[in-house]
Amino acid sequence: MRLSLFSDYALRVLMFAALKGETFSLSEVAEAYDISRHHLVKVVNYLAKLGYLETRRGRGGGIALGMPPEQIRIGMVVRRTEDNPIVVECFDKQHNTCPINGSCRLKGALAQAVNAFYETLDRHTLRDLVVGSAGAGMRQQLLPKA
Repeated sequence: MRLSLFSDYALRVLMFAALKGETFSLSEVAEAYDISRHHLVKVVNYLAKLGYLETRRGRGGGIALGMPPEQIRIGMVVRRTEDNPIVVECFDKQHNTCPINGSCRLKGALAQAVNAFYETLDRHTLRDLVVGSAGAGMRQQLLPKA
């Protein structure tokens, strides 16, 4: 299964927010990951709409986590940012033209695999991704020296 660029950027923004631990700007994230601000605007707005981020405009504004990182389940973030979890054509009821749909066992096996994928991601929180030596390494790479 391949995640969309939107989901990838959403996870990166959330990790940056958790590592930063304080308010930050969109430009900081764009520069840290070398990603277009234009792409990140949509991601940040969507994450704020879902409650994962808080955004404040104007002087003293910025972006920050909207909830504690230990409450943010990675599986749920991916479910909410992936707009098309269709793995193969037969998962799409509206556009399925497969002649063996209904008698093929592949669909069931793939559905189990997708469920296992999300169940695995559900076992991890945002906090899990940014603690320890991995978090220290990311912090060193992404956050400028103060």
